[in-house]
Amino acid sequence: MPSNRLIVCLTGMPGAGKSTVALFLKERGFASLTMGDAVREEAKMQGLEPTDSNLGKLMLKLRDDLGAGAVAHLVLKKLERDGSKGNIVIDGIRSIPEVEVLRSVGHVRLLAIHASQDTRFKHLQDRGRSDAPASTDEFAGRDRRELSVGISEAIALADETLSNNELTLEQLKDRAYQIVDEWLREAGSEST
Repeated sequence: MPSNRLIVCLTGMPGAGKSTVALFLKERGFASLTMGDAVREEAKMQGLEPTDSNLGKLMLKLRDDLGAGAVAHLVLKKLERDGSKGNIVIDGIRSIPEVEVLRSVGHVRLLAIHASQDTRFKHLQDRGRSDAPASTDEFAGRDRRELSVGISEAIALADETLSNNELTLEQLKDRAYQIVDEWLREAGSEST
């Protein structure tokens, strides 16, 4: 696969705005993959209902069985099946070992999206997915689980951080594009 392919990896706590940034980049021609979707696909293959609890347990089991980069290996398999050769955005990086796995297929940059707890909880409620937390206690438990797998290290070691508190969608899009356009130039990759 081309070494100048840009792989934008998005990290951040649940509800920070990673999926929104991924959607913006997809609109600009990036292939888009989601770490959580890889786990959801695996859950489906194992006959598990896609609840937050089941998905969380499966993610932890995959990491226990296959190492901290396990979910990134699932994403690489999906990339191979899809045959995508262009720039990619990967939503939901939770650990530095996942980033290291992805470095084998392109020029990787890690973007952390940050938002306050209140903002994130509201985003998750508005999104309405089957794994959305039903209460603030469940939300806090999800945060603890994310922190336990190393997401704080991924956030701390990100190449750039984008704060998503009180931004409009247009402001979030503009800031994300500014960062990614610079990375495209660094990678010598085609701007989309």
